[in-house]
Amino acid sequence: MFFDDIDKIPEIAKNTNFSIFVMPTDTKIGIKNAFYLNPDPKTNKITVDMVRDFVSQARTKNIKDQYFIVSPADTMNEAAQNAFLKNLEEPNDHDIFILVTKNLSALLPTVVSRAQVYVLKIKDELSSKIDASEDVKDLAKQLIVAKNRELPKLATQISSKKDRNFALEVVGTAINMLYKTFFLTNDTKFLPRLEKLLQLYENIKANGHIKLHIVADLC
Repeated sequence: MFFDDIDKIPEIAKNTNFSIFVMPTDTKIGIKNAFYLNPDPKTNKITVDMVRDFVSQARTKNIKDQYFIVSPADTMNEAAQNAFLKNLEEPNDHDIFILVTKNLSALLPTVVSRAQVYVLKIKDELSSKIDASEDVKDLAKQLIVAKNRELPKLATQISSKKDRNFALEVVGTAINMLYKTFFLTNDTKFLPRLEKLLQLYENIKANGHIKLHIVADLC
């Protein structure tokens, strides 16, 4: 599912008690008195011991909602993710767990399957209805399904016009197509490709090398 208002995260998260929000991890979440778990600044990792200490705070019987936020959640190693998952077996009614990541594919499938996943919509130019030429739509479809070995040829084709706006239109159209597919199916298998396309769009928009980024960002 998608959301477009950061301020609604507390309200959204309350619906399921365990949510994953796919968005930039430096985004400020305005939840007062929440418990936060961030990686060790020396290693940039969240270890199993850090998770156990963190979730121990959720063992008390709360009479009102208490938020527990892990960000970036993808800095948890496998053992840490499994420890976190084990805590969810007997959750307290008022405990609300939130994982924040920009790399959903780095989380264990068992973790993702237990959560409701929400993806932050990007700017309006990418969330509007699909209105593109057949040429752009065809290239966008190829971007969505292209295998790694096919990317160099496709990158050459898109960059040959030497038009950054054209490349952005192609990538934006691909993102819109995946948005619509995900809305219809609610199948999280589409999210890793969507994340890569979102990153590709931002890199091209920031004057990155079109051909190189198409290959590097989508591999």
